[in-house]
Amino acid sequence: MDKFKAHILVVDDDDGIRSLVKQYLVEKKFLVTTANSAEDAAEKVSIIKFDLIVLDIMMPGKSGLEFTRDNKSKINTPIILLTAKGKANERVEGLEIGADDYLPKPFEPKELTLRIMNILSKTKKNNQKRIIEFDNIKIDLNKLIILKNKEEFKINNTEKIILEKMINEPGKTFSRENIGNLIDLDKERSIDVIITRLRKKIEMNPKKPKYLQTLRGAGYVLWIE
Repeated sequence: MDKFKAHILVVDDDDGIRSLVKQYLVEKKFLVTTANSAEDAAEKVSIIKFDLIVLDIMMPGKSGLEFTRDNKSKINTPIILLTAKGKANERVEGLEIGADDYLPKPFEPKELTLRIMNILSKTKKNNQKRIIEFDNIKIDLNKLIILKNKEEFKINNTEKIILEKMINEPGKTFSRENIGNLIDLDKERSIDVIITRLRKKIEMNPKKPKYLQTLRGAGYVLWIE
């Protein structure tokens, strides 16, 4: 990512469109990989982490909509759909199943580039909110780790959900009921155990928490500012 702006996967069964889009994006300093089908794309995303996917809907074999439905939640990568002009139902369905934007064919490469830059800009801002550093502690929700004095702790999915909510609302008190609703758990004792486990990963002295504090009778609060 130092030399290139981002790594883009361009998926289209039309050789001409793939070549045109790749040439234009490479000129704009993007790293570009291409695929000629949804099946080819699925194989590539299984081994490469792309920053964004440009995806044609109408292709032989699996369609772009099927690819989006099958892979969006797994890869968590922004997708721009290329749609046939006038196919409003496809565009609506694509957005409903997780696509981030769409562009009707034929299109201007410059417009595609602007849409890519817009989505990547939003993604970067969101990612920054998921990586926070304070004192000698770094919480990285993208990699699911906490680094404390160079020691690494893994974050499980339950801990990630709680931290993500607290990080986005620092200083807000979350009752046990609030936390239970987030993670679909109604046992107060179990919630206390999860918070205790998180403290061991975040706090220098878990018995005297500085960041993840208990407000007696109210709940828990994360102080990171």
